[in-house]
Amino acid sequence: MLSEFDLIARYFTRPSRRFSPVTLGIGDDCALLSPPHGSQLAISSDMLVEGRHFFPGADPFQLGHKCLAVNLSDLAAMGAAPVAFTLALALPEANAEWLEPFSKGLLALADRHDCELMGGDTTKGPLNICITIFGQVPPDQSLRRDAARPGDDIWISGTLGDARLALAGYRNELPLDKDMLNAAAPRMHAPTPRVGLGVALRGIARAAIDISDGLVGDLGHILHRSGVGASLDADLLPAGAMLSAQSAELRRRFTLAGGDDYELCFTAPANRRDDVLAAGSLSSTPVTRVGSIEAAPGLRLRDADGKPLDLQLTSFDHFASP
Repeated sequence: MLSEFDLIARYFTRPSRRFSPVTLGIGDDCALLSPPHGSQLAISSDMLVEGRHFFPGADPFQLGHKCLAVNLSDLAAMGAAPVAFTLALALPEANAEWLEPFSKGLLALADRHDCELMGGDTTKGPLNICITIFGQVPPDQSLRRDAARPGDDIWISGTLGDARLALAGYRNELPLDKDMLNAAAPRMHAPTPRVGLGVALRGIARAAIDISDGLVGDLGHILHRSGVGASLDADLLPAGAMLSAQSAELRRRFTLAGGDDYELCFTAPANRRDDVLAAGSLSSTPVTRVGSIEAAPGLRLRDADGKPLDLQLTSFDHFASP
């Protein structure tokens, strides 16, 4: 059986990168981080709990990817570039057959974004993964939830709903065939954090948020913090490839309130549309304009003909959702 220090040394200790802002990493009481002069640190923390955020027995490689991806997505929503992260890991046992693929999935994504693991903690207990991530962003260029203004366009990156469709298949809420479930499942297990788009939107977008709990609820955070309202064209929302084959009612429900998409919802002035499209092209990320920010409070949903939609939708809540 691996000891705590054995598993850290074998699976999570790596040589520091040259020119890294991490001046002291794993192996001491604290890590030391020296961000570039003039940058602000962006810091976020997310916890994934077995049975709540992922199924028991989840593939460890995919789980390693996802636990970092959801944190990278938070940086993307602020327009921050990744720097480093810490990992706090509770494990029922120090199982090499689980740790090896988990660490490979985690560190492969970290390498893709030049994000260094610089410390953390391990203990015995129910499987629980907590990551704190650090990014950097120039002063006055962060994308904040309180910055939306009336007249702004509302944009969505990528597509929505396939992750929720996969969850419905796993829960037997819908009769999905095996091929459709397998095609939708990667959006649930291995989301793509839109870091490149977030950085490209600096100085263009005003407010942003990543879509983790469902578009209606997450956009609602922007509206609340900015003191504005919005109209959203529900039938313009970009549905995932598998969700697009479903009924209009299901497409609306899962794109508006599905959750687990980890796409960006952001606002930008209407006169910056060409710049938004250029940022999407630069980061190889599709972007779709889906509504507008308005002065009147509240969120108004419209169909393809511009008629109001009265839909009862709720986003995920850790203490209210099943």
